[in-house]
Amino acid sequence: MSKDLQHSTARSERRAKIRALNDAFRTTFVGGRVMMTVGIAALTNGLRTQVLQKVREFDAFDDANDPWDEHDFVSIEVDRQTVFAKIDYYDLGMRYRSDDPSDGEKTCRIMTIMLAEEH
Repeated sequence: MSKDLQHSTARSERRAKIRALNDAFRTTFVGGRVMMTVGIAALTNGLRTQVLQKVREFDAFDDANDPWDEHDFVSIEVDRQTVFAKIDYYDLGMRYRSDDPSDGEKTCRIMTIMLAEEH
C-alpha cells in the first residue's frame, strides 16, 4: 500500500471516529458539555425544548453543510428563527484545543447552541 493511500485511509478512519463521537454526543447530549447562548436561554421553555429536540434529531449532513464529514455543525429552523449548533474539541482541562478529537478519552466536546444572529 502506498504512503498516500495509507495516509488517506488513516484520515478517513480518524474522521469516522470523530463523526461517531459527535453523533453520539449530539443525539444524547452525553459525552461533553452543552452550552447555550443568551439568545437561546431567552426563548420560551417550549421553543428551547424544540431547539434541543431538533438538534438531537438532525441528520441531514451533506457536502454543503459538512465539508469535513465530522457532523460538527447543525443549522435548523425553529419558529422562523435559524439556530446553529457547533461542536468544538478541547483538552480535558478545557483550556486548549484537543490534539486528537478522535480520542474520546482525551477530548472534551463542547456544543454551543446559538441563534444564527449571535454567530
